[in-house]
Amino acid sequence: MPNKTPSGPRTAVLVGPYLSGKTSLLESMMSISGAIGRKGTAKDSNMVGDGSPEGKARQMSTELNVASADYLGETWTFLDCPGSVELGQDAQLALMVADTAVVVCEADPDKAMTVAPVLNFLDSHDIPHMIFVNKMDVPSHSVKETLDALQEISAHPLILREIPIRDGDGITGHVDLVSERAFEWQSDKPSRLMEIPDPAKDREEAARTEMLESLADFDDALLENLLEDVVPSTDEIYASLTRDLQEHLIVPVFFGSAEHDNGVTRLMKALRHESPEASGVAERLGIAGQSGTVAQVFKTIHAGHVGKLSLVRVFSGEIKDGMTLNGSRISGMHRITGQKYDKVTKAGVGEIVALGRMEDIATGTVLAESGSLSVDWPPPLNHLFALSIHAEHRADDVKLSGALNKLAEEDPSLSWEHHPDTGEMLLWGQGEIHLLIAIDKLKSRFNMEVNSERPRVPYKETIRKPVSQHARHKKQSGGHGEYGDVHLDIKPLPRGSGFQFSDTITGGAVPKNYIPAVENGVKEFMVRGPLGFQMVDFAVTLTDGQFHAVDSSDMAFKKAAAQAMREGTPKCGPVLLEPIFQVAISMPSSYTSGIQRLVSGRRGQILGFDAKSGWVGWDEVTIQLPQSEMHDLIIELRSMTLGVGTFDGTFDHLQELSGKEADKVIAERKEASG
Repeated sequence: MPNKTPSGPRTAVLVGPYLSGKTSLLESMMSISGAIGRKGTAKDSNMVGDGSPEGKARQMSTELNVASADYLGETWTFLDCPGSVELGQDAQLALMVADTAVVVCEADPDKAMTVAPVLNFLDSHDIPHMIFVNKMDVPSHSVKETLDALQEISAHPLILREIPIRDGDGITGHVDLVSERAFEWQSDKPSRLMEIPDPAKDREEAARTEMLESLADFDDALLENLLEDVVPSTDEIYASLTRDLQEHLIVPVFFGSAEHDNGVTRLMKALRHESPEASGVAERLGIAGQSGTVAQVFKTIHAGHVGKLSLVRVFSGEIKDGMTLNGSRISGMHRITGQKYDKVTKAGVGEIVALGRMEDIATGTVLAESGSLSVDWPPPLNHLFALSIHAEHRADDVKLSGALNKLAEEDPSLSWEHHPDTGEMLLWGQGEIHLLIAIDKLKSRFNMEVNSERPRVPYKETIRKPVSQHARHKKQSGGHGEYGDVHLDIKPLPRGSGFQFSDTITGGAVPKNYIPAVENGVKEFMVRGPLGFQMVDFAVTLTDGQFHAVDSSDMAFKKAAAQAMREGTPKCGPVLLEPIFQVAISMPSSYTSGIQRLVSGRRGQILGFDAKSGWVGWDEVTIQLPQSEMHDLIIELRSMTLGVGTFDGTFDHLQELSGKEADKVIAERKEASG
């Protein structure tokens, strides 16, 4: 490679599906750069990215890992993102401040679709990226087959930068297509320069020609050389590759084995020579050219020993400890490597640091001396799964909401609410594993035991026919008695009308000051109708009544109204209503044929489908589905789509439910009520 002028601090984000080996790649990069003296292993859970207790318990990354290193005189921050599809929020946040992303995947064309969501995010946000095909030391599918499968889901051309050297079924090295040099892999040692084996020479020549022809699509001078059979110099090819990557025109593809350091040095040198710098990210975010200090908050952490930390990348000026930005004073600065926090006093352009005690600063905020900048920050991922939770010890109820707020601040795809109809505290996230990890964090960080269960469905009930009902509440005691007498007309309303109350009282049969009490009595009853659920879509009219000059009161008329509802509504043909959601399911087109089975098995209805806008090879299927069938929808959907299918659902209408399904719901409600 040509000599290079040292760059400012840069950031590379490692993304890819679960078990692709991103954390092993981070460990290899840290070892090759000399940032760590000895490599850890996934088996021993002692790698830089294996810090959290939740991750160790599951033998997987459960949160963003930050690591800093110096490589060949340049400063790098590597952000290793969890691979689980349920923990994808961290990846999106980290990618927003990345100079380059390294998409890690396995050499299996059948699994290529698992990187489709991250490739789409990278393409839609114009983020330069490379692909590293990992675990190539194990006999598997060919690089070409994997490349072809990946190209089908990439909006940009994939440029293979090397070809494998094979010994039987195994891969023992690679040939670099630019320098035309061959390297023999050596486990946990630098690769050894070697002659290009004869069997690889023809493949190398064909692959190099294909690479140059792809580059020529974006370089007129190179195209002219190729047409005239002029072989471009190595420096010219590197310059073309660098320019095309930085302009996000191509996606270079490398391969190797992170566990054994094979091919990783080649990847790191490509990052060093070809990756853009912080100025490119600032331009992409729309904050380039600003004067003074400007930094982007891309992640919030609540660390027990240092409190709240705001992870930022600096894009202009310099951040110093004690500085006030956006009205908040920085109290402590750290450079992070895994679970290690090193104190620093300042940070310049391109660096990533953690700022302490910025209590009022949220993820996505642009910190600036002017305090008035903003960027187009991606919204949190859609909620897909919920659990009803409550503290095991009632004394922790108040603490629980504060702890959940901190977890949601760290991970915006996590949220909680008190459901207005069921009264439950619902924890929302991306899936069951996501929520169970959050519950584990409540215990390990906040010493809070939390129980969880499936949320209740907010069924409603209504009536089918009208009834006129008379009720009298009369009670004598030693002093004033209680007396209220009402005649109510109860009638159904069209679906979606809600509740209406009126009166036709004349001649003072019920004094005006008692009429609101009658309405309140009806409203108190409708919270739990004859079937046990909240009543909707009906009207009540107070038509007549009687009062007593001494014994009548608001309370007496309220009780009379409730009694009339209690006696009258069972005669109105009560019926159960279940909420129906309109759901847009997104999935690769190759799996769309299986949607009928999924929908029919959940009492749903397909409304239509179309190609998903902006997604190569994906469909969007619109369906209607009962809310009772949506709890584990995401689990089945991911199971049938290699984990990448997703959906977005909104309440649409209430629909009558009868037969065995309704009988079961009503029986369960009665049993729960004792």
